[in-house]
Amino acid sequence: MSLNNQEQAQPSKQLTPLRLARLSLFQGCMGCLAVIFAGMLNRVMISELAFPAILVGGGLAFEQLMAPSRVLFGNVSDSWPIRGQKRTPYIWLGTAGFCLMSVMSIPLIFITEKALRQGDWLPITICSFALCGLFALYGLAVSMATTPYLALVIDLTTEKERPKTVGIIWCMLTIGIVVGAIAISTTTKGLDGVTDPTLLEPALKRFMIWVAGIVLTLSVIACWGIEPKSPNSRHNVVATQKEVGIKQSWSMITSSPQIIIFFTFLILYTLGLFLQDPILESYGAEVFNLPISKTTLLNAYWGSGTLAGLLIGGLWVTPKIGKLSTARIGCWMIIISLMLLIVTGLTRNANGLYMVMIFFGLAAGVATNSALSLMLDLTLPELAGTFVGVWGLAQALSRAMGKVFGGGLLDLGRLISSSDNPLIAFSFVFILESFIMLLAILVLKKVNINQFRQDTNTKMQTLILADLDN
Repeated sequence: MSLNNQEQAQPSKQLTPLRLARLSLFQGCMGCLAVIFAGMLNRVMISELAFPAILVGGGLAFEQLMAPSRVLFGNVSDSWPIRGQKRTPYIWLGTAGFCLMSVMSIPLIFITEKALRQGDWLPITICSFALCGLFALYGLAVSMATTPYLALVIDLTTEKERPKTVGIIWCMLTIGIVVGAIAISTTTKGLDGVTDPTLLEPALKRFMIWVAGIVLTLSVIACWGIEPKSPNSRHNVVATQKEVGIKQSWSMITSSPQIIIFFTFLILYTLGLFLQDPILESYGAEVFNLPISKTTLLNAYWGSGTLAGLLIGGLWVTPKIGKLSTARIGCWMIIISLMLLIVTGLTRNANGLYMVMIFFGLAAGVATNSALSLMLDLTLPELAGTFVGVWGLAQALSRAMGKVFGGGLLDLGRLISSSDNPLIAFSFVFILESFIMLLAILVLKKVNINQFRQDTNTKMQTLILADLDN
């Protein structure tokens, strides 16, 4: 039995319900930060500070463009323990990094705003590159923290326990989104209608410092003492490197066509789910004339629906009809939600918009629960960090494309429509997003878990025999 298989044999004694609740705090923190970066800062930069949407989407996309590092960090955490621990040190280092970058983002955003207002191309270029670089460092730190974290979850759970555990952790992610959205709404009420940078900057800076401090503290508490130390870390490094080196890991990743198929599905699914993400709050502002405190609540309604969808999908729908069927139903529900967003824009009914966001979240929760379960089925315990890195790469690349294309398509829609009605440009984005989700449904039909297991087991046996020969 390999080292990783030995670890898999005893996780239920390590991850008690109390420890699971504590470990899930980290996902809650990530959800809170996600709503700040993907929601509040998007809204402030586009609507209050008059940033070009393509600059905002492109800048935030650099966070996701660091996605290839997920595979590297996953393999490093598989192979290089620090003081006998493979996951926790990388989680803490990454958390410290993205907390620092989040605080530094606020002054840089307002320096860029000043350059844009003055109109000199050189300061604008320098500030734009600096902003993209900061978000790139933020994304690098997120990759360093989240990839070992998900690998740790796999390490500490048996195959039977894993779907329920991941469902609970993703529910906490959604709770973090809801809590973050409510906190932002409460904190920014005094900023409704404020566009003066001298008033916005100090308020947002204070808020971000508090958030970063809380996130860092909770992340340390979440992972403290949960990962057991390996007794002979030096020996483990050598053994693990020989078993899951980067060359062998890559040969495993490319051993089954099912990996490419599911990788493609994850890209299309995530893009179809999040293409509207960078423009959603601006949609509420420009079409429904909602203030910051109200548009931020869109994420809270969406998160509440997602939480319900994760629970319904995990406890009822998926066990009854299977993961693939549940994923298809969730994808169709997302398409319906996007069409309903356009309908509510025609009526300008803000209450209707909130209801649609709840349904949209419900659809996202049902689809995400089944997609995550499929992702776990398509992951080898021996290479948990590396495979999590690959699936994280697919999701992050599509999130990056969503941020770039969401803002860029909105600008293109405005250019094509040449209309004073903003709904036309936003509808253009929602319709294209629906077509992408249709493509995801078509690719999903080709996913075959049994074929994946057959291919990878054959390849794993080949690698083991090669090691024995050496």
